[in-house]
Amino acid sequence: MKIARIEAIVVEQQLDRPFYFSQFEFQARQVCLVKAVADDGSYGWGEGYGPAAVVKAGVEFLAPLAIGENPLRVEAIWSKMHLRALDYARRGVLVAAISAIDIALWDLRGKLLGQPVSALLGGRRREDVRVYATGLYFTESDDQVGALVKEAQRYAAQGFSAIKMKVGLGVETDLRHVRAVRQAIGADIELMVDANHAYSLSEALAFARQIEPLGISFFEEPLSPEDYDGYRELRQRTSIPIAGGECEYLLAGFRQLLSMRCVDIAQPDICAAGGLTEVKRIAALASAFQTNIIPHSWGTGIAFAAGLHLVSTLDPLPGRLRMSAAMLEMDRSENALRDTLTRPQFKQVDGYVSVPTAPGLGVDVDPVQLARYAAGG
Repeated sequence: MKIARIEAIVVEQQLDRPFYFSQFEFQARQVCLVKAVADDGSYGWGEGYGPAAVVKAGVEFLAPLAIGENPLRVEAIWSKMHLRALDYARRGVLVAAISAIDIALWDLRGKLLGQPVSALLGGRRREDVRVYATGLYFTESDDQVGALVKEAQRYAAQGFSAIKMKVGLGVETDLRHVRAVRQAIGADIELMVDANHAYSLSEALAFARQIEPLGISFFEEPLSPEDYDGYRELRQRTSIPIAGGECEYLLAGFRQLLSMRCVDIAQPDICAAGGLTEVKRIAALASAFQTNIIPHSWGTGIAFAAGLHLVSTLDPLPGRLRMSAAMLEMDRSENALRDTLTRPQFKQVDGYVSVPTAPGLGVDVDPVQLARYAAGG
């Protein structure tokens, strides 16, 4: 059996209500999907994280390296793509293209072998994964604080036991927002903050010290992803765990992040950092540094399924009789691509989502919805 073709498909959705975070505004959501098809008609789905049209170009550049290969040789195909791109893509969107193809091949491999991806990754340690709600972006509102509070209360009412909110608009503004949300949801629900690298070291330190009494579970991407020394210093000077890595790529990038002791929690995006093949290696490296992995996830049900399978195989650190639950991000911002494009839909119950048991990733793309959202369709 051989891989017959690799298809790259851009899907897009115009948002009903634009939202923004510390770096830029979203008017629409776009994702590059990948379909890897074997010569017997079997197929697998993947996706890449990043500018969809650019990821698509990367997939089309790399696809000839996979076509004609045995679809069971996923890691060997990954190595071919990595070596082809190494001279000019040690990080960035071309790595996301590798990731998209790799995820599709893991899905295809699982279907061909009749096994869920988690079994192929080494076997799941849990059948359900704890998820945290990501949302609380900013909108053009006359009452931004009130809007954030209502959204956070909605997630709490839905059963989420952990919520992540956006910060990065400035220390004083962020303090007002975080204090209001914490008061609204109470002390029993975990609260995390994500600056999307909007702060300088001095700002991040000032902000961290003022929110320490609020019981913040982690402070995500406080600084530029290139400021490794700043991350290390901030981590040493605050009691809040520091998280980062969604803008990091490949095993070598995470080696630097981890060896410099920059983060308490590493957050590779499976759809950007090198796919399931490489993020499994990153997780093994993180375990050597006693650093937990909580993958970044912000796409369709394909990305979320890949995250569930990977996280289900992880051993939380440190190991003990009653271990804390491994976690995964569950984006709740407006996203019809996530909510209608793939099936079955993932539902959280009491803050947990069940890991798919069907072969491969356990999700498929609805052809009617694919036609509806295909760019230019």
